[in-house]
Amino acid sequence: MKQRIVLHIDFDYFYAQCEEIRTPDLKTKPVVVCMFSDRGGDSGAIATANYTAREFGVKSGLSILSAKQKLKNRTDSAFLPADFEYYSDMSEKSMNIIKKFADVFEYVGRDEAYLDVTEKVELDFTKASHIAQQIKNEVREKTKLTCSVGISPNKLLSKIASGYKKPDGLTTVTPDNVSEFMETLNLGDIHGIGKKTQQKLAAENIETISQAKSLDIFELINMFGRKSGTYIYNAIRGIDDEPVTIRAPMLQLSKISTLREDSVDYVFLEKSLLELCEKLHLSILKENRMFRSVGIHLTQDDLSTKTRSRMLRNPTLSLDELKKVSRQLLKEALEDQSALIRRLGVKVSELSDIEGQSDITSYF
Repeated sequence: MKQRIVLHIDFDYFYAQCEEIRTPDLKTKPVVVCMFSDRGGDSGAIATANYTAREFGVKSGLSILSAKQKLKNRTDSAFLPADFEYYSDMSEKSMNIIKKFADVFEYVGRDEAYLDVTEKVELDFTKASHIAQQIKNEVREKTKLTCSVGISPNKLLSKIASGYKKPDGLTTVTPDNVSEFMETLNLGDIHGIGKKTQQKLAAENIETISQAKSLDIFELINMFGRKSGTYIYNAIRGIDDEPVTIRAPMLQLSKISTLREDSVDYVFLEKSLLELCEKLHLSILKENRMFRSVGIHLTQDDLSTKTRSRMLRNPTLSLDELKKVSRQLLKEALEDQSALIRRLGVKVSELSDIEGQSDITSYF
């Protein structure tokens, strides 16, 4: 396994922090960034909240009405609509600062990124710590944003480490103290070990990382399948060989909407999905593109998401094909679905230009 030094940069309560920077008077008040639905009023959910609001139990995914109830005694609370254009601008400024410190820079989202700094620091964790502090200082100086940084030999550990001392933290996990660091964690702190996995382990009286390590890889494969079992076996030991990679821009077209009401009813969701397919198809025609991949996106009532996608055999323009595949994906996504669906989206990717064709409509 190649030796690496990887940094994970995670901006603290990013959207709410951006709002505090734009309006400094908010810093001492509960700040709640909301994703209001199209239904009007206080319908919608919380995107993020600052630490003052979190002290009252306000967190991502909570309904706006519930958040307001929790903060009813804080009359100075600020409930603000998400301003993604502003957040993207703040993110771009920050990422442009960060990427110059990396051998390889991997953008993950508006508020996080991975950096491979192995060559730059000559595999020296002390030098990596100095670079991390430089990043934090320069980002704060030029944007006023704070971020937390995790440093370790791999992406898995660095992501855990960046959340270890939030906000404004810096945590280093060297190869020599990986085992010691892992023992301070709960199973749920490891990405990919969710509630269902923990419940299955608990049924076998496995509730800690130390206890999980007592299971050999064959027992874990038997419990979770080859892919997940192997992942869990490695993850609880802090092992991860996924490299930091430059992510190519995702070329896609999509349409998304908030449903009139939260639902898991297939007929209701199918009707909305097919309407989105028709709107998306008009965009495809306008852009003079063909597509080879279809995907759907479901946002549940707690703001968690579920996606499904399928690669087609050949590029196409067909609206019928778009609808057919979208229906199939919706049926798959709704299997064993209990949480209500709030927002629904459809997308096409693997786009290609139509060459030598002046009239796109002749393709169907």
